[in-house]
Amino acid sequence: MMVIAEYGRDDLAKVYVARMRDENGQYDARRHTIEFVESLQPPHPRQEKWVVIVSSLFGCPVSCMFCDAGGAYAGRLTADEMLEQVEYLARKRFPDGKVATGKFKVQFARMGEPSLNPAVLDAMERLPRIYDSGILHVSLSTVAPSLAGARRFFERLIEVKNRHYTGGRFQLQFSVHTTGTEERDRLMPVKKWSLDEIAQYGRRFASPENGDRKVTLNFAPVSGYPIDTKMLRKTFDPEIFLIKLTPLNPTVSARESALKSSIDPGDSRTSDEIVRSFEKDGYEVILSIGELEENRIGSNCGQFVQKALGARVMPKDSYELGHYKADDRRII
Repeated sequence: MMVIAEYGRDDLAKVYVARMRDENGQYDARRHTIEFVESLQPPHPRQEKWVVIVSSLFGCPVSCMFCDAGGAYAGRLTADEMLEQVEYLARKRFPDGKVATGKFKVQFARMGEPSLNPAVLDAMERLPRIYDSGILHVSLSTVAPSLAGARRFFERLIEVKNRHYTGGRFQLQFSVHTTGTEERDRLMPVKKWSLDEIAQYGRRFASPENGDRKVTLNFAPVSGYPIDTKMLRKTFDPEIFLIKLTPLNPTVSARESALKSSIDPGDSRTSDEIVRSFEKDGYEVILSIGELEENRIGSNCGQFVQKALGARVMPKDSYELGHYKADDRRII
């Protein structure tokens, strides 16, 4: 792996661009370039919580309407290549390789639908051998593809979680975004589980006896795309599932698809009605509105610096990469 650029702030978030698979000193920049991210959650310093977000595919075949990392799919990363992203940042921040923080979270959520790569599970199994399992947490975000390989992935995922990440150290998140079947297919154009199938799997996945975290249902509400909270309550047990609401991040793809976020990240009151509706039905609700600066860095979910660099028009309040000082945007 050769890191060729980085963008962002040490006290908030940084995006790293890397080329993989050197062959005789040559890198295929078009096919084998990835991004990975490290982030903090102010006001918590790195000594309390540190998050690393890795890529699992070169591109992504799903091509969600709001995600800049889709398209130009060029295959799967190996477990070694995923762990190399983690190790690069671990050595950068902790030169002895021993991550010294209260909570060390590795998310498989930057580039690529992780359930389409079985090596993600291999990487998850190896992480506790490398880093202190007492502080190590893992997160996986998925649209729940129903392809045959993905179904095998999810079955093994339960085994990996039960073997290595009990006690609430695994966060499983399903990207749902809308309860409309046609609208969901439009946003995430891949053959995938129905909401009933997600509910059935979630009941198998979350084991209260192991102290598992609730399974997360993530919604980035989009204007014109329905969210029927009453229907969800009939399908998803609040004892097993929680709701996470996020603004639709200002990606190039979302702009090109004319998608408009129903939640204004600058005005939390725009989420009041839907939060109350979910809470009334007994759900724990997490309203996740991060620092707006992260949109300008390009570190948020669905953002992808490489696509932004080639875009003719930038979405408002996003990817302001040129405003960083030379020390913040440099070639390695």
